[in-house]
Amino acid sequence: MTAALGWGALAASSLVLGALLGLARDWSNVLIGLVLAFGAGALISAVSFDLAEEGSKVGKPGYVAVGLAVGAITYFALDRLLERRSAKSGNGGGDDQAGPALALGAFLDGIPEQAVLGIGIAAGQGVSVGLLVAIFVSNLPESIGSATAMRAAGTKPSAIRRLWVLVALICTAATVVGFAIADNVSGNLNSVVDGFAAGALLVMLIDSMIPDAVRKGGDVSGLVTVLGFAVAAGLSAVS
Repeated sequence: MTAALGWGALAASSLVLGALLGLARDWSNVLIGLVLAFGAGALISAVSFDLAEEGSKVGKPGYVAVGLAVGAITYFALDRLLERRSAKSGNGGGDDQAGPALALGAFLDGIPEQAVLGIGIAAGQGVSVGLLVAIFVSNLPESIGSATAMRAAGTKPSAIRRLWVLVALICTAATVVGFAIADNVSGNLNSVVDGFAAGALLVMLIDSMIPDAVRKGGDVSGLVTVLGFAVAAGLSAVS
């Protein structure tokens, strides 16, 4: 349990670190875009090797697809809800929507990702360095980008800090819960959890993170995305 709490806190700590970095200074759009691009590459690797592939191995065929569909629809529906609320309050697109969208993505994919981390620790599989690095590295651009966008949209820094501390605490708790319930989690349910995280991530990547990276980082964003993918993929088999 202590190990799950420690590893979970380590993985989630980058959420708070990124938010503090986003509030500490003004970041150029190019730098934010490149950080987002690197994080997107790391997340694509996590989806490919640590979530979708792993889910296919531990569960029967079709369970990952169920999780993918539920995760994708959940993120899509909640993101549209945020957009409608933003429109009603008189805020437009761009940073007004990018910040909350990235925060929502970090929340929806962070919980199942870290639950998978806890389940793996309880099963005696050790800590997947690839998944840990993907979570930690991808959290940074998500929270940096979100905090920067939310500050630009007029959100108070104290509210941004509270938001990301809360998200980090919930994600850490998800690791402990995953560890605690590991003995009662079937391979099929584990597969659905993996799929849920992958589905939420994919929609967030295409709808928000990658477009924001390209818009701010420019043409070189694609190369940085490949670099992020390569680093995370190279570590995916290490535990």
